[in-house]
Amino acid sequence: MRILVVGSGGREHALIETLAQSDQVSGLYAAPGNPGTAQVGTNVGVSATDLDGLADFAQAESIDLTLVGPERPLVDGIVDRFEEEGLSIVGPTQEAARLEGSKAFADQFMARHDIPTASFRVFDAAGYADASAYLDDAGAPIVVKADGLAGGKGSFVCSTTEEAHDALDRIMQERAFGAAGDRVVIEEKMDGEEVSVLALTDGSRYVLLPPSQDHKPIGEGGTGPNTGGMGAFAPAPIVDASLLTEICRDIVEPTLGGMQEEGTPYHGVLYC
Repeated sequence: MRILVVGSGGREHALIETLAQSDQVSGLYAAPGNPGTAQVGTNVGVSATDLDGLADFAQAESIDLTLVGPERPLVDGIVDRFEEEGLSIVGPTQEAARLEGSKAFADQFMARHDIPTASFRVFDAAGYADASAYLDDAGAPIVVKADGLAGGKGSFVCSTTEEAHDALDRIMQERAFGAAGDRVVIEEKMDGEEVSVLALTDGSRYVLLPPSQDHKPIGEGGTGPNTGGMGAFAPAPIVDASLLTEICRDIVEPTLGGMQEEGTPYHGVLYC
């Protein structure tokens, strides 16, 4: 089997390094890859956002399966593009990828399907004054988020109202995240430890990967602004069998069912 892995991060390195251990794999390619992936596979000079270039490469090299690491190609429609060419690829369609690509869509989806989430408000580009007034009324602590993809840096956990206004200005006035900040989501701050559960799914059936914890703040002791991730580990010891059952019942299964109901079944890795 000849496999293409799209992306250039540590995630893609880990995928290729693991795939290289399989006797069923006869060729491994990373687009664009990194020095680590080059040690176990072949790096390809095609950007992860060049959907046509990736599809052309997969056709020309008779790639049997493509795996997509980053969110951006999924949100841009790489799965739709590959499926148009009859190419096998793991991931959600562009419509389904809105779960990851739009925080407003995700929150509204969860509200429609009674999936537990923080209380929230969504404000569009013309709603800056309303969002600012809402921050004054809501008080702190509070969370301010750019709606779209921002490399893990568009979420601000604010301990004061002043910090919240600064975050709002950075997103909506300074346009620090470009089009990702066309809308802003303001959420209540929830206390407790964060855990991530990933489910590999065909849209209805699913298999869980080990629960993990991702640490995003840039500073020691969980301080400073968020990043795309300073480090992660699995399995997460705070998740026991009872909690995992609850996560599946209240989050994973309603999410998959809701996406099917809305005509956009989610295939690939669901990040809960």
